[in-house]
Amino acid sequence: MHIIAEAQEGYVKVIVEIESLQKIYEGKQRVVAVDGIDLSVREGELFGLLGPNGAGKTTTISICTTRALPTSGRVRIAGIDVVKTPAVARRFIGVVPQYNTLDRACTIYENINFHCLYFGFSGPEATGRTNQLLAQFHLTERAGAYPAQLSGGLAQRVQIARAIAHRPKVLFLDEPSAGLDPQSRIAMWEAVRNLREEGITVVLTTHYMEEADELCDRVAIIDHGKILVQDTPAALKGSVGAQKVYELYLRSQDNIPTLVQQLQQLTGVASAEPTPKGVRVLAHGAEGLLSDVVRESNPYGLRDLTITETSLETVFIRLTGRDLRE
Repeated sequence: MHIIAEAQEGYVKVIVEIESLQKIYEGKQRVVAVDGIDLSVREGELFGLLGPNGAGKTTTISICTTRALPTSGRVRIAGIDVVKTPAVARRFIGVVPQYNTLDRACTIYENINFHCLYFGFSGPEATGRTNQLLAQFHLTERAGAYPAQLSGGLAQRVQIARAIAHRPKVLFLDEPSAGLDPQSRIAMWEAVRNLREEGITVVLTTHYMEEADELCDRVAIIDHGKILVQDTPAALKGSVGAQKVYELYLRSQDNIPTLVQQLQQLTGVASAEPTPKGVRVLAHGAEGLLSDVVRESNPYGLRDLTITETSLETVFIRLTGRDLRE
């Protein structure tokens, strides 16, 4: 069963629907972890929740995967209410949590095989599916190994293989790159991309802007339990109105407002704003702008300068006034 949402071009299947979701933790200090989230994820999408640690990403995923109850609001997966009928909803859900949950007393083969049996596969069916997944994730030679013998990247591949063993409609990945080295991260990205071939919708949380930009069809930026904006990575970056980001690091914070005003007058500058260490300039990439920026900044004690392309972190900074990693 799917919810059908009408779109301009026709009909788009919405497989994850979140309505007015709220999660409040009462206690000595009242914490609003999720504050009225509305989201729709289309079937076949790779959707990202991007935000800093503590933004409410994991809590949202926990509710979607029946591991936590909402204070209010509703979540439906493939048309099934996850609060009213959690056991049914779990058949449509695969989950890879932020931390390794592989059974350390079982081999890699057994971790996947037992998952298949738990979801009602017959013995031969479970064996066939397990062997298929071991081959798909390049784990066949490691089938007899135990989780403690695996690197972080290999363990993450096993967790993904186990999570999709019962052929769920939606796979939830909570910070899938956390703790992985760059090579393992790239291998994990490739494994996630390949899930499209199985018709699996993927929802991932991340605080790595590169991961969201590289993998996701659409991204929702979340902070303090609220969705700030959502769109394709390209559209979000385009909303900044600039192609380049100049970070100026100054020896002194004196007279920064004056420098900001001067920089804003330069041809090609979209905006300039003070930062704790100097000034951030958003620019259209006009030719010769670098020399103009350096010339204007040198009298104010310019000690360093970096130039980057506009990124999803730039979008987050414009929305919140602080870095994504703060």
